[in-house]
Amino acid sequence: MKNNIKYLAILALGLVACEPEFDNPIEDAGTYSSGEADFSTYVALGNSLTAGFADGALYITGQENSYPNILSKQFAFAGGGDFTQPLMDDNTGGLLIPGTDPLSNRLVLAFDAMGNPGPKPFAGAAPTTSVANVLTGPFNNMGVPGARVYHLVSAAAGYGNIAGLATGQANPYFVRFASSPTAAIIDDAVAQNPTFFSLWIGNNDILGYATSGGIGKDHNVTGNLMAGTYSGDDITNNMVFAGAYNELVTKLAAGGTKGVLLNLPDVTSIPFFTTVPNNALVLDAATAASLTGFFQAVTGIVTAQVAGTGVPLAQAQALASQYAITFSAGANRFLIKTEVTPTNPLGFRQMTEQELLLLTIDRGALAQGYGSVMLTPEVLQVLGILQAGGTPTAAQGAMVIAAISAIDDKDALDSGELDAISTARTSFNATIAGLAAANNLALYDAASDLAQVADGGIAINGGVVTSQFVTGGGFSLDGVHPSPRGHAIVTNGILEAIKETYGVNLPAVDPSDFGTITLSNEVN
Repeated sequence: MKNNIKYLAILALGLVACEPEFDNPIEDAGTYSSGEADFSTYVALGNSLTAGFADGALYITGQENSYPNILSKQFAFAGGGDFTQPLMDDNTGGLLIPGTDPLSNRLVLAFDAMGNPGPKPFAGAAPTTSVANVLTGPFNNMGVPGARVYHLVSAAAGYGNIAGLATGQANPYFVRFASSPTAAIIDDAVAQNPTFFSLWIGNNDILGYATSGGIGKDHNVTGNLMAGTYSGDDITNNMVFAGAYNELVTKLAAGGTKGVLLNLPDVTSIPFFTTVPNNALVLDAATAASLTGFFQAVTGIVTAQVAGTGVPLAQAQALASQYAITFSAGANRFLIKTEVTPTNPLGFRQMTEQELLLLTIDRGALAQGYGSVMLTPEVLQVLGILQAGGTPTAAQGAMVIAAISAIDDKDALDSGELDAISTARTSFNATIAGLAAANNLALYDAASDLAQVADGGIAINGGVVTSQFVTGGGFSLDGVHPSPRGHAIVTNGILEAIKETYGVNLPAVDPSDFGTITLSNEVN
């Protein structure tokens, strides 16, 4: 696998550092209006996307460039008040949790001795933020990294109790700023009497399943409505999502409070799932012919094994024919593991065009045969016997089969898992849109804008923002969370949505004034 990240391209695109430009100065603030809205007390609820989590960690600069903080500065042109955040203690990232290993530092773009760039954990300073140091609020930014929709509701009181960390019943980020150990996120938000709110929640109700390669459970299939039994790798049941989201909106919009809801983008369009192509098995003509011959041998071995159980030869040949995979010079799709069934006794197949590999897959292993075949000298010897017209022993045949190294479920999303994700997201977004309409709230179609970022990009002053990993500018180095520039695009989308709904007239921000990734060789 060749690394396609180019250092000079990064510098040319201005992705590392940007100085604000004011060629088009903002006009007198008196020309702006809050319309039907009141921005004097703005409260933002959500998860890591709202908190400003980026590069795999929460740190000050990411928080300062979160869309709620950027948005609050625009609200200030029309009566917006102070906006406070539970800031971390440093820009290292990481989090100190008594009794356990600290959470990881942020990622930075580093270059190895050969000049190859890649994300590495920052090692220039140790983390200093401890969950034991509880902050005094309230805070306008109520974004809690890792939170799902049902973690925000009143029934989740205690989600900020440090005593619950050991059992997974609490969230370390909320522990830092919960008003009390028995507080609930929604109750702490409503207690501030917000005059305007934003709510972007639900991504984690799908994302954990997706980033784990679909190893969790889809509770739209299991029918499990007990959210307290869900793991972080599961998909939340549609009815659980709707009930929790309805509670949040009902409490936030009580008394006619204005606000904006954000729908959920397609998680499979983010760099975490699109950076490593599933057809990156690049072969020369000789290797392609060798692999094709290998799977012809596999077909013969399986035919013999199945026929040996009493199955008619023609039927055995038909069953084994699925393994007669052909390869060609150039790009080829990897093999993926599937369930072992009577119709697929070896439990593998070639990936389809739509299926995805995760950013975290071991690319070194891919280069050594993971996703295709591990050709050891012993396997090659057996292939030589077959090519000479000989008959391998049962043990030798088993050795050939064992050389097949299809990609594990944890490293990919197959078609069934993608369907489960899509079905849940469609339902969740229908709930969000329905509650926005029923409560006369603004709805920002974040899904549409982020889809455009992934498909061609969004033009900004001096360039285009895309979802291309590292060089695209829209996402941070974890491949999941937006960069500051991405948060600026979200901010502008919200401003458009509230303009349409409430007649708000506020200036947009210039995304080119915001940076993206950080270069540093202070890594281990």
